[in-house]
Amino acid sequence: MLSSGKSAIRIAALLLCVAVSACSQQPSHPPALPLGLPPVPWPDNNLYSAEKAALGKLLFFDDRLSGNKISCATCHDPAHAFAGAVAFSTGANGQPERRHTPTILNRAWGKSQLWDGRLPTLEAQVLNAVVQPDEMGTSPDAVIERLRAIKGYAPLFAAAYGESAITFERATQAIATFERTIVSGNSAYDRYLAGDKSALTKRQKAGLDFFNHKGECAECHAGPNFTDEKFANVGIGTDHANPDPGREAVTHKKADTGKFKVPTLRDVASHAPYMHDARFATLGEVLDLYAKGGVANRQLDTRLTPFYLDQQTKEDLLDFLSALNGEGWQSITAPTEFPQ
Repeated sequence: MLSSGKSAIRIAALLLCVAVSACSQQPSHPPALPLGLPPVPWPDNNLYSAEKAALGKLLFFDDRLSGNKISCATCHDPAHAFAGAVAFSTGANGQPERRHTPTILNRAWGKSQLWDGRLPTLEAQVLNAVVQPDEMGTSPDAVIERLRAIKGYAPLFAAAYGESAITFERATQAIATFERTIVSGNSAYDRYLAGDKSALTKRQKAGLDFFNHKGECAECHAGPNFTDEKFANVGIGTDHANPDPGREAVTHKKADTGKFKVPTLRDVASHAPYMHDARFATLGEVLDLYAKGGVANRQLDTRLTPFYLDQQTKEDLLDFLSALNGEGWQSITAPTEFPQ
């Protein structure tokens, strides 16, 4: 068994390999995207291929990788818009995670991963999930040992990479490739933006107007994915006895205390609870928080100020948010069989 110091070096080396290793297989054309989404920024060192995505899907759902019946899909529930179906998922150590599992929807366009943005890529996020005790709680070497013991995986790696060698870097690339195909688009809002003015109801249009103007929601929830991929302190968690430092733990800057990634609003009605500490069961509660101007603390985002939210406007906003329910992810279901 490696010492903790050697383990840290090993994991750092794997992160570097994941970042720079190139796929030897020629890429194929990615699947068509739903209306409203820009082209996926496929990494130069991990271009799309149908074979790689198919392998990644199997690995995403295969709970044999962890050795303890935990897969990527255990926490990122496909029936719950690929987010946590419970407040805090339970990991290999039997303990709940300290943050709610966010959705994977449209993470292909993510600038960084996780609530605090500490990981630069989906490939790195896969490695992180493998080694964290409150997630899969295993090691890259153990994962590969298990995969090599399953004879049916070798031909699938060969189809994806041109030869049958099973490596952890290739496994992470395949899972990340699959994750980049988990998308949501062609919502009523997308159709409205494309010119179909009947796609939104009168109330949804009123909610959109408030969202973009008086409510200034689009200040942070911007662009086609309804997030600027930045970090903000809205006070969530600062009222706990031992506050989660959020982004500060990554940057070590006091100005980042209590900051967390602005989440996408795509299909937001489908993946409650909300906030990194899962405190809100409904979107109505989330709107009430913003109407109050967040939770007061020293680092509260200066853009947050209390405003009057009457019941009609609240209902209009909720109707508009429901118009962000899209298509693409619902057809992704767990494989009925796995390699043997």
